[in-house]
Amino acid sequence: MTQDRIAAYAIRNTQYALTGRTALITGVSRRAGIGAAIVAALAEAGADIFTTWWRPYDASMAWGSRDAEAESILADARSLGVRAVGIEADLSDPATPARIFDAAEAALGSVSILVNNATHSTHTPIETLSAVELDAHYAVNLRGTALLCAEFVRRYPGGMGGRIISFSSGQAVGPMPDELAYIATKGAIEALTLSLSAAVAAKGITVNAIDPGATDTGWMTAEQQTLWAQENPFGRLGTPADAARLVRFLASGEGEWITGQVIHSRGGR
Repeated sequence: MTQDRIAAYAIRNTQYALTGRTALITGVSRRAGIGAAIVAALAEAGADIFTTWWRPYDASMAWGSRDAEAESILADARSLGVRAVGIEADLSDPATPARIFDAAEAALGSVSILVNNATHSTHTPIETLSAVELDAHYAVNLRGTALLCAEFVRRYPGGMGGRIISFSSGQAVGPMPDELAYIATKGAIEALTLSLSAAVAAKGITVNAIDPGATDTGWMTAEQQTLWAQENPFGRLGTPADAARLVRFLASGEGEWITGQVIHSRGGR
């Protein structure tokens, strides 16, 4: 038995076990990303995994992703003894959320954990802010997320155990003046989290958002890495695994009394 299998076995025999449940995680295309860490954390706990990715967006980013990277992340999850499949999906298309859930249910059955990890983010200072940039961010970060949530709620059969977990970016903690379109849509996710949690509690669904702070997923310059690590009380940056462990906790039975929260998991900064 490999060390990964041993670790997974240990987790599946704790209160954090997710055996028999299916998690849908969007935006899983890079091994260095938070999405890949979430897949690993939930698979270790026994959850079956369905992922989405969108290569055209990755190709437009400086860090990019390799052609087979999304599939290799799924292969790693399967090596832990769970089922894991995924599809390429454009969340800017309003019809995509229903197609995602159709595919997930056909492959793995009913989804009980939705992790809204996919995001659209480009440099948008006020001097160059445009309708095109605003619409591109809105289509993925807010509309795409909200429609995924709606699809999840409509299909969830009820009973304690439903989980919606989204990602914020700390825009309520400090300014991000060069990412105005991004922070506007992420601020909307925080607002959605609170009100949606009240709307779906009777169905046994919790709704929370995570602000992971400055997380090293390969997009930072060396100067940013040094500066932000020095500014953090722990003297380091956040890692994808930091965020993934919190997702696993919220997804587990231990997180069933936490809802409507934006959790600032930032290492004290």
